[in-house]
Amino acid sequence: MAMHHLSLLRPLLCQSLVVRSPLVFTSRFSAPLLYPNTPTSYPAACTRLYATKKAKAKAKGQSAKVNINSALVEDIISLDELKGEMTAVLNALKDDFTRNLSIRTQSGALDHIVVTTQDGKFPLNQLGQVSMKSPQLIMVNMSSFPEATAAAARALRESSMNLNPEVDGTIIKVPVPKVTREHRENLAKLAKQFGNKAKDSLRKVRSNAVTQVKKTKDAQSEDTLRLVEKQIQQMADNMALDIDKQLAAKTKELLG
Repeated sequence: MAMHHLSLLRPLLCQSLVVRSPLVFTSRFSAPLLYPNTPTSYPAACTRLYATKKAKAKAKGQSAKVNINSALVEDIISLDELKGEMTAVLNALKDDFTRNLSIRTQSGALDHIVVTTQDGKFPLNQLGQVSMKSPQLIMVNMSSFPEATAAAARALRESSMNLNPEVDGTIIKVPVPKVTREHRENLAKLAKQFGNKAKDSLRKVRSNAVTQVKKTKDAQSEDTLRLVEKQIQQMADNMALDIDKQLAAKTKELLG
């Protein structure tokens, strides 16, 4: 009879133990009475039930990773080349940040300025000597390439740095405006635009890769193609996270 009552109580006891902490267990059938030798331990059946639910909940919140040996799918698509294309998108974003989103604090802030001349495009610091005369004035000496002076001034004026250069012979004087909060916020908005542009490029790379995979459907099984597409999606998702990290770091830098 005692065993019969215990079997009836076990489901209730398990439910109570799963929901409540042992520190606030208030059932009138306390664990020490049922298990005198283990006053602070859960019954084995309840422990397994709790552990199973916890494991399932954890697994539900995580997406299974897909890993494929590239040698097995080289006839379908080169995962190494695909990774290279996606990495190129991230590198292009970093380049956009460097070229267009600099806070004017030193002469090196102009190093990213690219000057378009009749002979091609060149970094400003390769054509002229850039120096910081004061916190409010940057000087660019173009005596080594005087014919590029006008082009250099135009590049400075058309940059996103809100500069108004003044040309005096082969010397370009660049007054440094005060970095206002509005200017910082505008740069942050521009950073977001570059981030969105990078994600668009990433989606194109992913879409082209999936299209390439689908073209081999007559020579490959559906399961294999589905697995390869999942791998492509996983690679794109990981790269999108990297883009978000770069954007977050740049935005924090710009807003100060």
